[in-house]
Amino acid sequence: MSDVLKSYRFREEREADWRKLDLILTRAENSGVKGLSDDDMAALPQLYRQAVSSLSVARSISLDQNVVNYLEGLCTRAYFFVYGARSSIGERIAQFFREDWPAAVRSAVFSTVLAALFLFGGWALAFFLCLQDMDWFWTIHGHGFFDERTPDATYETLRATIYTEPGEVRDDQLTAFSSFLFNNNAQIALFAFALGFAFGIPTAWLLVYNGVMIGSLYAVFWDKGLGYEFTGWLMIHGVTELFAIILAGAGGFIIGGAVAFPGRLSRIASARVAGRRAANVAMGCVVMLIIAAILEGFGRQLINSDTVRYSVAGVTLVLWLGYFYLPRKARSE
Repeated sequence: MSDVLKSYRFREEREADWRKLDLILTRAENSGVKGLSDDDMAALPQLYRQAVSSLSVARSISLDQNVVNYLEGLCTRAYFFVYGARSSIGERIAQFFREDWPAAVRSAVFSTVLAALFLFGGWALAFFLCLQDMDWFWTIHGHGFFDERTPDATYETLRATIYTEPGEVRDDQLTAFSSFLFNNNAQIALFAFALGFAFGIPTAWLLVYNGVMIGSLYAVFWDKGLGYEFTGWLMIHGVTELFAIILAGAGGFIIGGAVAFPGRLSRIASARVAGRRAANVAMGCVVMLIIAAILEGFGRQLINSDTVRYSVAGVTLVLWLGYFYLPRKARSE
């Protein structure tokens, strides 16, 4: 009976302040900060401290569990309002693409260059090996490779794969093709990033492997005198797609470097710190892959002009480089 009386008196002495804090928080949650008066804003920190103090007392003297649960919820709501971010989800997303992502990419120049070296190194290796001996193509792709773009294909057959006749491809086919390419490229980028924890070794292998696959196919077209045409066909989307994969690989290398060289931190702690920066680099790659899938599934199939293809590739390269690496003024608060 004494415990019930103690709990009742405790609530009676403080409940008015709790209700006032609850009312202010509810108004702020429904209408935002602009819905609060100056008096509400001035009272909020004091009411929050009183609620925290009440929660501490309630826990120490083992009051009614319902009171403790109520105060825990009230203090949690107040904490996130007092100390949490004031921006909305839309504002946070805008800030990520406006500031956070480009800044993270600029801070990872070494990892980005390293990822590009592995990707294009594999490309160059396969390209020159296949030009010397086309048997390397079958070694890389296997003799079960049924695509018509092989060393055995004629010039006309290969050329037909990079130019689409009017009415040859339907919209539903383009949509399905674009979805397939996005899923495939997203998996490549995801693995290149996620496998970085193993000292970056799987990330390097995956980048080299993808470079080898592209380089061997590139050699087939080059050998038939279609290098210029194939480059335009590939780069209309490849600038964006390969850039995304390189950035995802850079994120993997950031984590791998932190695990391999943790400094004074433990490997887990070092990986955790690096993971936040790497995640900012890699997260935006999803948007790049969506754009690449649209260009690959639609633009590349519908645009047959080499000039337009090279123009699109050049414009996208300039835009991405400018977006990531051009200096920009910090926003004034």
